[in-house]
Amino acid sequence: MLVPFLIMLREGMEAALIVGIIASYLRRTGRAHWMPAVWIGVFLAAALALFVGAGLELASAEFPQKQQELFEALVGLAAVAILTSMVFWMRKMARSIKGELQAALDQAFHSRHQGYALIAMVFLAVAREGLETVFFLLAVFQQSDGPGAPLGALLGLALAVALGYGIYSGGVRLNLARFFRWTGLFILVVAAGILANAVRSLHEAGVWNLLQAPLWDSGASLPEDGALGSLLAGLFGYQQSPTLSTLGAWLAYLALSLTLFFLPPRPAAPARSTAE
Repeated sequence: MLVPFLIMLREGMEAALIVGIIASYLRRTGRAHWMPAVWIGVFLAAALALFVGAGLELASAEFPQKQQELFEALVGLAAVAILTSMVFWMRKMARSIKGELQAALDQAFHSRHQGYALIAMVFLAVAREGLETVFFLLAVFQQSDGPGAPLGALLGLALAVALGYGIYSGGVRLNLARFFRWTGLFILVVAAGILANAVRSLHEAGVWNLLQAPLWDSGASLPEDGALGSLLAGLFGYQQSPTLSTLGAWLAYLALSLTLFFLPPRPAAPARSTAE
């Protein structure tokens, strides 16, 4: 429950930040009457994410066992790639995202069909967050039983919406740089666990059969399906009987991603808005 809650909180905050920047810029430039077009873009992006998620989930339900394992592995690998790129993209673009969005808005208003251009611009900006969330939640739901994971995701989204509105209205002050830094670090740890589980699924699907000797078995003292084991599995990808391939993937990913994460980021070139 905690993992989908925190991920949805972060993804929801990113989407809320995007919508808040757009709404503030429209209000400041006397274009607040265009907000219905913004909400249309947001709802279309949300509908696309729900459609893709439901389609993938329904399609996977028809797969035989080995194909199901392969599907879970592919979803896990996609989630790791998307989550990693999202963390480093936000780390790089945090200082210039406002200028980028304002420049895109100005470009939309210089087109012949302003309404459609604005809807498309908002749709593309928000759909990225939605599709990232879909692949992550699919990877988490495949490893979780019961209503805890969906409930955590809904609570995280609800809190993100409330915080986003509070920041936009001025009632809530939040250090967004620190928020994205710590949640980004958490996401990288979670992604390492998803990668380890994807490697295990590749083996169960018969695709990857190297380095499969178990290193130890802690099932007697800390079973993977127990309360603490389930928590550690969800947070850190804990496996009671890891192999050299799963543990190696976990360690290699964390070593590389955390090294890059703590290096000083290269600042992105600021975008220039055409409006003063």
